[in-house]
Amino acid sequence: MLKQRWTKVLVFLAGLAPILWLCWRAWNQNLTPNPIEFITRYTGDWTIRFVVFTLAVTPLRKVLGLPELIRFRRMTGLYAFFYGTLHFITYIWLDKFFDLPDMLKDVAKRPFITAGFTAFLLMVPLAATSTTGWIRRMGGKRWQLLHRLIYFTGIAGVVHYYWLVKSDIRLPAMYGGLVGVLLLYRVAIWARKGKRGAAVKRPVAISPGGLRDNP
Repeated sequence: MLKQRWTKVLVFLAGLAPILWLCWRAWNQNLTPNPIEFITRYTGDWTIRFVVFTLAVTPLRKVLGLPELIRFRRMTGLYAFFYGTLHFITYIWLDKFFDLPDMLKDVAKRPFITAGFTAFLLMVPLAATSTTGWIRRMGGKRWQLLHRLIYFTGIAGVVHYYWLVKSDIRLPAMYGGLVGVLLLYRVAIWARKGKRGAAVKRPVAISPGGLRDNP
């Protein structure tokens, strides 16, 4: 079923649902008494959610035995960048009105802004090189190495959220736990591959009779 074209359309529409809901609330003037703060939090929440969705694709496809899930990884990653861009624009436009000196003061006073900006910058090369053409140009190994930046994006995003909320850390703790589990899964896989590689490369002792000694 996941190979069907309509499933990709369904995921695409699901990714649009949060922004359509936000537009509906704006149309009905239902963005709370502080609309700028609401939009900032809303787009930030959906950015980290799509980062988590992107990180979850590989573990889920292996654990559930659904290799077709890989078809949706690029889309979820691009949606993370899309909502991250909206989050960033909300800050520099609606909140700061492109006042660069004020933004620099904010960075100096509020480390969470530096962490958030770092997370956004890390997503830029991922979005720019997300096409099949870039995979061919860079080569599979270099492309995969670059796209491991998503791991650092997830970490920076969680740190940004944690430093932002100050007191109620339930949501950033939840996202931090999810990102941590998804990264630990990858560490476990790499460790297992490393052990297998070491076992293959281990020299085999030959007995005088020509038989291999058991390790």
